[in-house]
Amino acid sequence: MLGAPLAVTVSLTQARRITAAESKATGVSIPEVKDGEDLFAYIQRVKGTFDPTLYRQLLGAANEFKEGDQFIGVAAVDNPSRENARQLLSATRIADLNAHPVYEDQLNQFINEKRTNADPRSANPTLGQLKQLLLTADEATIKQVARTLSSDVIGSVVKLLTNQELITVGAKVFNPLPGSQLGAKGYLGARIQPNSPTDNLDDIFWQVLNGWSYAVGDVVLGTNPVSSEPESVQAVELQLREILETFGIADVLPHCVLSHIDVQAEVERRTPGSTALWFQSIAGCDAANQTFDIDLKKMRDYARSRNGKYALYFETGQGADFTNGHSHGFDMVLHESRKYGFARALTREVAAAQQQAGQAAAPWVHLNDVAGFIGPEVFRTREQLVRCCLEDIVMGKLHGLMIGLDVCSTLHMDVSLDDLDWCLEQIMPANPGYLMALPTKIDPMLGYLTTGFQDHVRIREKFGYRVNDAMWSFFQQLGVIDSQGKPTEHFGDPVWVYLQYRRKKGDTRPEERILDEGRRQLAAVRERGVFLATGYGDKPSELSPDLKLHIDRIYHDAKQSIWAELTPEFIATLPASVPVKTQSTSRSEYILHPATGEQLSPAAQAAVKQLRQQYDAKYNVQIVISDGLNALSIMDEGQLDPYLKELRSQLKTAGFTPAEQNILVQSGRVRAGYRIGETLFGGLDGNRAILHIIGERPGTGHHTFSVYMTSPPGSVWGQPGQVDHNITRVVSGIAATALKPTKAARDTVRILQQMNLG
Repeated sequence: MLGAPLAVTVSLTQARRITAAESKATGVSIPEVKDGEDLFAYIQRVKGTFDPTLYRQLLGAANEFKEGDQFIGVAAVDNPSRENARQLLSATRIADLNAHPVYEDQLNQFINEKRTNADPRSANPTLGQLKQLLLTADEATIKQVARTLSSDVIGSVVKLLTNQELITVGAKVFNPLPGSQLGAKGYLGARIQPNSPTDNLDDIFWQVLNGWSYAVGDVVLGTNPVSSEPESVQAVELQLREILETFGIADVLPHCVLSHIDVQAEVERRTPGSTALWFQSIAGCDAANQTFDIDLKKMRDYARSRNGKYALYFETGQGADFTNGHSHGFDMVLHESRKYGFARALTREVAAAQQQAGQAAAPWVHLNDVAGFIGPEVFRTREQLVRCCLEDIVMGKLHGLMIGLDVCSTLHMDVSLDDLDWCLEQIMPANPGYLMALPTKIDPMLGYLTTGFQDHVRIREKFGYRVNDAMWSFFQQLGVIDSQGKPTEHFGDPVWVYLQYRRKKGDTRPEERILDEGRRQLAAVRERGVFLATGYGDKPSELSPDLKLHIDRIYHDAKQSIWAELTPEFIATLPASVPVKTQSTSRSEYILHPATGEQLSPAAQAAVKQLRQQYDAKYNVQIVISDGLNALSIMDEGQLDPYLKELRSQLKTAGFTPAEQNILVQSGRVRAGYRIGETLFGGLDGNRAILHIIGERPGTGHHTFSVYMTSPPGSVWGQPGQVDHNITRVVSGIAATALKPTKAARDTVRILQQMNLG
């Protein structure tokens, strides 16, 4: 793959020159403020009455600059305006902020209804006074005060803190998980993320052993699944549980498959005891949560059902709300803080459920902030990534949460492998609860940059952070570290850990036979393109030289994949295709302003309308093909063609009537398919499906595409904006070197049949 011809139209050097200069120069201007003036006095002076739009703009203008805030028009237009906004915010009293919620919905009511009232002995402080308390008070005092703070106040006060001040606060507030050192001062945990491009159980198994060989992995074994079908999720859950039970540590370390919480509940219903920790992504407002197919009632019901040892695991990230069309005019920091308020309130529900079950209130709930996962439309630089992580650490801790980080970057951001090391150096003094842990910095399934096993080793060496005591003892028993915590000869040797696993299973075969078996299995995993780390370089914290070279090659190939475009030669070879374009006028605009790739150009809209007239309602499936973020995956030989042939054959066998023509979208994103469906199928009878094939996930080591399946009735298609990700299912990781295109086509049709049956 790496040696294949590449259709690249923008060089890597050119790509890195694309900066904020290309952004629309919108922003909030605050030319001057008066001494002692607060937010509300300023609004009254400027508008003559309270104005909620200006209020949200002023709150956003106090933030450090991020492209996501600029995109919705709440970023300060310049530094003087930012400082003026902070001056106004600093003079504003907490009670006044609480009396003016930045956004009122059911979530806001829920996260505030059980918040502890303010200490009656205290005066009504300003945000500036709260900032000074956070910087000077001890942990106990801060925690007592934090229980009284709303999410809006917590999200506002971090705007006033410098990076060093955020570190000061983060380094003295801790919320460890019950009966453990996870999240405690001086400890840094790890979520092993054993993702597989095909949900292959051997890939997952060996990545867990791989992490343990470096004495890494003490918070959760958490796999992101390719398939969200209950049968597939159950198989992964059982594999993870089996590893833990074999080693006798299931009561120390939970497992989790990060599918939708409904799917996890269904797996548990089918096979009681198969799941441990339950996962769900959460958002900062009702509408954004609906995009994740959750609401307050659902999440409260689930929280009340979690009265065992392991409860809930949440993931969040700045920017997710506005990128799903739910900014409601306020900034990313405040959205993120409201998510933590949601998690805090649900944690209380778990505690109450435990007490009602006659147990001590000891909710095992934690949150992972996936900073940097969305892309340059949220923020673009390593400095912004550091700022985001520090803000979120402090907000999470002030909400009473054990908060971890995914210090990560997508491949279309200007954050390199080396930049991530620099970011970790800046962030770690704030002592987050945990980080992600993969064999290398590149996720083999999601194709983004994050934290490798040996990054944990380096961080432990530099900052003196420790691993949860029970798991550290386990690693010593494995023999990968000695009684002094130093690496042994087996450090970084997953085959050695496999030997210990087989012995725990009662395997009495000679040692060398088991080791040979392990080496063969490890080699098979690597042949599937899943990178496993063995040994190390000059130091235990460094990748072995050959693996480092391999990862560098994948990284540069990913950059080329992102900037590649569908060539005229390829477009000409695609049979029965109708080429259309979105509103993106260039590749750089497509990457930096994703919304332009979600809307069809006027000419494309006209072409789809013409197709509707030609079809005369006789087709119930339309195949759409987009370049996405990996045009090479669409153009590579042996990928799209076998998928399309098998897909059409399977569709006809299953009784579907697919349109003969493919709609080929240049600069297309997933939502462009929804717009096509609205025009093509709106108001027609019966279920009508868009099967959107789109290039994705550069950086996995494969050129993969996905297919997004959306099949509501024509009456739903007829409501503009109604169709979104919450009713869409996906088959991902499709490539000749990953999930075989022909198998993926069969999976597509099988899932489509299930969707139409409801």
